[in-house]
Amino acid sequence: MPAQRVRIDKASPRIYKQLIAVSTEVAEAAAAAGIGRDVVELVNLRCSQLNGCAYCLDLHARAGRAAGLSDQQLDVLAAWREAPALFDDVQRAALEIAELVTQLPPHHAADVAYDRATDVLDEAQTSVLIWAAVTINAFNRVSVVSGYEVRHRV
Repeated sequence: MPAQRVRIDKASPRIYKQLIAVSTEVAEAAAAAGIGRDVVELVNLRCSQLNGCAYCLDLHARAGRAAGLSDQQLDVLAAWREAPALFDDVQRAALEIAELVTQLPPHHAADVAYDRATDVLDEAQTSVLIWAAVTINAFNRVSVVSGYEVRHRV
């Protein structure tokens, strides 16, 4: 039987509140940079897919639908490059950033991905989407390491 996991958000609530504050600041900066909530949720979802965080996938799939993402976009997200008609230029650039930040590829591959993204995004948009990916990666680690599980909804 696995050991009981420490719920680090509960064990260190002041630190976790600061992570939530960062997330709130990122959302506000995204809006100010003209990045829609749907785009931020795509970043949250793609990073969570790559990290295998079921808890965050469940949460952000619902948030993504509420932000206007279609079921079809959510269905094919893991293979987004194979479905270019479903994602606009900004969404594809954001997904490039999500994968770049989460997977940290070799430098040459990172440069190529970064260049593709910044061909579409301005400096403020690039910065905020990198922060969005950094932030959800932190939340993914909190959830996975703490052993959070998805609860069945009826």
